[in-house]
Amino acid sequence: MTITPTPEEKNVNDYPATGALHPAAEGEVLLRGVLPYGEGDAQDVLVRGGVIVEIAAAGTIDPADGADVLELDGQVLLPGLVDMHVHLREPGREDTETIATGSAAAARGGFTAVFTMANTDPVTDTPAIAEMVWLKGQQKNLCDVHPVGSISRGLKGQELTEFGMMADSDAKVRMFSDDGKCVDDPRLMRRAVEYAGGLDVLLAQHCEEPRLTEGAVAHEGEAAARLGLRGWPRVAEESIVIRDALLARDYGGRLHICHASTEGTVELLSWARDHDIPLSAEVTPHHLILTDEKLETYDGHYRVNPPLRETRDTLALRTALIDGTVDCVATDHAPHGSEEKCCEFDKARPGMLGLETSLAIIAQLFVTDPPEDQERQDWRFVARVMSERPAEILRLPGHGRPVAVGEPANLCVVDPGHSWTAHGDEMASKSSNTPYEGMDLPVKVTTTLLRGRVTCRYGQVSDK
Repeated sequence: MTITPTPEEKNVNDYPATGALHPAAEGEVLLRGVLPYGEGDAQDVLVRGGVIVEIAAAGTIDPADGADVLELDGQVLLPGLVDMHVHLREPGREDTETIATGSAAAARGGFTAVFTMANTDPVTDTPAIAEMVWLKGQQKNLCDVHPVGSISRGLKGQELTEFGMMADSDAKVRMFSDDGKCVDDPRLMRRAVEYAGGLDVLLAQHCEEPRLTEGAVAHEGEAAARLGLRGWPRVAEESIVIRDALLARDYGGRLHICHASTEGTVELLSWARDHDIPLSAEVTPHHLILTDEKLETYDGHYRVNPPLRETRDTLALRTALIDGTVDCVATDHAPHGSEEKCCEFDKARPGMLGLETSLAIIAQLFVTDPPEDQERQDWRFVARVMSERPAEILRLPGHGRPVAVGEPANLCVVDPGHSWTAHGDEMASKSSNTPYEGMDLPVKVTTTLLRGRVTCRYGQVSDK
């Protein structure tokens, strides 16, 4: 028997219907010769109506007339990637990124869903702005763009936004964050935790005690002292992590830690897990591979919030991602214009591009070329930390699903033998502020499917 809930009983975790404006593709797409999760023999994967309908040995599936056949011999098939943390800058800073260009970068990076933060201009703190962001993402239809609502009105940290109204809007906002700023007032954060718990939505905290970081631009350590840069201590992050973990313990709700960056944060996350506190966390690719040694040139492209830390922190974060203490990877994709980066280091805007390079960075660190003292991971690990686990934290339907018959065709394909060199001006983003300029990367996303529709074809955006 099917029971239709009353409006009062309706599950607020219902996202907008996937493909509300663009249903799943009706035709067939055949992915010829792929390796699901990089394992076993090559397979043909047939997609019809936005769903995987058949998987068989390579060369054995005969597609229908007019099917879209992609020759992908030996390439790795993964579930489409999910990014919990991007900045698409619209509304307000369309000179640096738009929902359209950010969606294109996402498709080229293998992403089928992204969550764009609220620090826009105006701030995403009303249903109208959230619905505009969601609608523009749907219209472009290169990936599912979900708006993140702000925790406080105008990001001012003084009063809460109407979580309920945004959660019940057409955009169905399911995550709230003041990212870019910390909700440092413990009374306001307590109310936010209680309010969010009642709605069962996710709070994502930018952990930074602002009284400890005033004027800081670099990690507080030997490099900053030598370079004459104002130091940003680890405790500024860790003190908020433990405070919010205790709030989640005492007042319920689900809490997520944005861009974890220190060894101490890893220890606190482990403590929270041991005490059954509902605390999840993400780490960025740049905090896994780059350290404050990069600041020697005073290059503003390496200024980021939180700052690049020391080697001990990157090693702790890598181990934590492997063992699950840190749940997932999020890019914190943050476009900026050249004038905001090519300037004095302490005047540079914090942030880096990440959508098109993230999978290659994670593959290099953990799969293709891990450090000698680090255990090599497989492609299922990449699927877990970049697709399955973020979709699980977000309770996002249709994404992060297994590569199997009957599952939605939100997929990405990676060529493990395609090395390439990162150049910001060749990326789909409107901005070019990549910290990996000129870096050789070992693998490349070639193909992305959103509900059975090819959004990236052989490395190029396909928006037909």
